[in-house]
Amino acid sequence: MEKVKCRRETVPLKQRMLGLKDAMELFAGKWKFSILLNLNEYGEMRFKDLLETTTGISPKVLSKELNDLEQNLMITRTVMNTKPVTVSYAITEYALHAEPVISALIDFGLTHRETIKRR
Repeated sequence: MEKVKCRRETVPLKQRMLGLKDAMELFAGKWKFSILLNLNEYGEMRFKDLLETTTGISPKVLSKELNDLEQNLMITRTVMNTKPVTVSYAITEYALHAEPVISALIDFGLTHRETIKRR
């Protein structure tokens, strides 16, 4: 089996493990990647649109996940002074750094699905 390579090989293993822990905590749960993928694909979206495109999520969980993503600078929340108040969400430039990770996970998932099917 080939050793896992990291672009930051000069960083000590202990520090790399902390980086992995931070990333895992940021993306913990089954919905954050789906929310980011939807915002990346469709652009700015309202809460109801995110609820419809993130199949299976409850409004309460979506609200919590959006708050977590906003606190971690992955999305922005914009409140418009309309009647009724309109709130929209958008992916940040910072979150676009996670795009290669999301793409790699999608590719791995598709390959894994095919591998298991053929088995």
